[in-house]
Amino acid sequence: MSIADPAPGLPGFVHLYSGKVRDLYAPIGDDGRAREDQLLLVASDRISAFDFVLEPAIPDKGAVLTQLSLWWFEQLASIVPNHVLSTDVPAEVAGRAVLVRRLEMLPVECVARAYLTGGGLREYAADGHVSGIRLPEGLVDGSRFDQPIFTPSTKAPQGEHDEPMSYAAVEAAIGSGLAARARELTTAILARGNEIAAERGILIADTKVEFGVVDGELVLADEVLTPDSSRFWPADQWEPGHTQPSFDKEFVREWLLSPESGWDKASGEAPPPLPEDVVERTRAKYVEAYERLTGTTFAR
Repeated sequence: MSIADPAPGLPGFVHLYSGKVRDLYAPIGDDGRAREDQLLLVASDRISAFDFVLEPAIPDKGAVLTQLSLWWFEQLASIVPNHVLSTDVPAEVAGRAVLVRRLEMLPVECVARAYLTGGGLREYAADGHVSGIRLPEGLVDGSRFDQPIFTPSTKAPQGEHDEPMSYAAVEAAIGSGLAARARELTTAILARGNEIAAERGILIADTKVEFGVVDGELVLADEVLTPDSSRFWPADQWEPGHTQPSFDKEFVREWLLSPESGWDKASGEAPPPLPEDVVERTRAKYVEAYERLTGTTFAR
């Protein structure tokens, strides 16, 4: 199903929106109208890269993202509240959906980096800065920071690219109080995530988190510390100076950019379908990340 297609109907719910990965529904209240205070957040098996939804989907990906996020929400409960109300959802989406509180979302992508790589590395190579932060000279792909840094970006409309934001731009967009809290929570989530992941032999290089606002306070929403929103590296293979092996969708990005795919990113054309072995290996990476982090066997 492409994101242009309508999401499947669910009895008792109204379909509101389909993004690259998630489908949103509103419960129908006793008055027959869609409730305005709750959402059913359904994670599909779709996978996106470079602003394209790829074909085919990755089996079980939605369930992995949902169940791993629920596990992380529990680990992070002492740091920040989250939007989850219940996991009692329709059988059609069991295991990959949660009923959540509807929030006013921040219009900023909250990103924290513990290591230099990806888009941050490209910014650094250009002028020594990442999201306006001046970094030391001599850093390479995979260099570790003394502590996580806050490197926000714009939240671009679907089909457009997010762009790095300075902290001053974040303050201008949401106010100094919320900006400071967003920076504090985003870096704290990555720091705590790495404390836990390190015990499981995983490094979390960077992550993107979503926040909503309730009575002036930030609430963690969407997903958190998953293979879609973060880069996971095997700790025993970390070696600065080159691209690190990963447990996340960076594997898919690397295949798309390889000669094997035959795809030119600059062409503006949609990427080719993923080969069966890439789909299988991607699923295996997502499941391995889930099992290593949670210490439990993945069950659909």
